[in-house]
Amino acid sequence: MADTLFNAKATLKEGLQVECTARDFSIILDEPVSLGGTDTGMNPVEALLSALGGCKCIVARAFAKKHKINLKNVEIELEGTLDPDGFLGRNPDAKIGFSRIVTKFKIEADNTKEEIEKYVEFIESNCPVQDTLTNAAEFETVIL
Repeated sequence: MADTLFNAKATLKEGLQVECTARDFSIILDEPVSLGGTDTGMNPVEALLSALGGCKCIVARAFAKKHKINLKNVEIELEGTLDPDGFLGRNPDAKIGFSRIVTKFKIEADNTKEEIEKYVEFIESNCPVQDTLTNAAEFETVIL
């Protein structure tokens, strides 16, 4: 299969609010009041965690039958550790992005614990969002 190009657009609105669009869908990102926003939406790092969890849920559903997993439900909690002093410029030694991300799976399926553990390994190694985070994509910046 040939490479597929995905597109998204982010437009700064009032204050720190950002409207993000892809295809015919949009979401508002913002920052909590404590970080200078108006708390009208998730902030970008929360959206990143949500995208990671959403991708893992989709992989879990999409490949369950192939892996003989009788999947009833999947719930994924994600925790990201980030020191805001990094991106706020208060601590030049602090990492700007997440230093650690923890994924907690809650899978309901008529399978053994071992089968579910093996399937979670498959999900983790076949999630495009996780792959992008762990094996960084090539970045290019263009000024329009």
